[in-house]
Amino acid sequence: MSAAGKLLREPWDGLGLPEERALARQRAVATFGIWIFLASEVLFFGAIVLAYTVMRLEHAAAFAAAARETNIVYGTLNSAILLTSALCAAVASKSAEHPALRRTSLWCLSATAALGLAFLAMKGLEYREDLGRHLVPGDAFPLRDPAAQLFFAFYWFATGIHAIHLSIGIGLVGRLIWKGWRDPDFLPGNPQVEVGLLYWGLVDIVWIVLFPLLYLPGRSG
Repeated sequence: MSAAGKLLREPWDGLGLPEERALARQRAVATFGIWIFLASEVLFFGAIVLAYTVMRLEHAAAFAAAARETNIVYGTLNSAILLTSALCAAVASKSAEHPALRRTSLWCLSATAALGLAFLAMKGLEYREDLGRHLVPGDAFPLRDPAAQLFFAFYWFATGIHAIHLSIGIGLVGRLIWKGWRDPDFLPGNPQVEVGLLYWGLVDIVWIVLFPLLYLPGRSG
């Protein structure tokens, strides 16, 4: 079986088309499908950001005071980590188009997953600090304005949902690495690489939106 034939999945392997043509159709449909999924995710996160915007307009001073309690060092480091992972993912995606660059693609995928794990580790340290300072909505919350608790409710919800999406992305990239090391023909031209790394791009973009909302208000002065 040719390399293209090994990458075909149902129903594309039963169309009676030449393998290269069937694989091209499979890739086009997979790309279209992931863009539809990403559009639904944008709607989901867009609703979260809209809710934040409404609350911030209603309680601007309380949100600014609460945002000053977030650790901008952790936030900035995590932003740098994810932006670097986005670069590695882009290089991996382009390298996967060329069989001669298989090892480059594997190393970049490995760096992408490792940076994702570094982000989660950094976020865990930040969460531990937040818990130690009682920055969780409840009776022990240190800020007097009740509206500040709305900010941290959004903070925990949005960053938690993002961490779940990032964990899924690490799993998808890890699977590509595992199968790519086992089978030299798995990565080159495989639609799964583009699909998985487009999802990773969504995770990066979501954090780029969350960072200024959570860490920058109240710090401009």
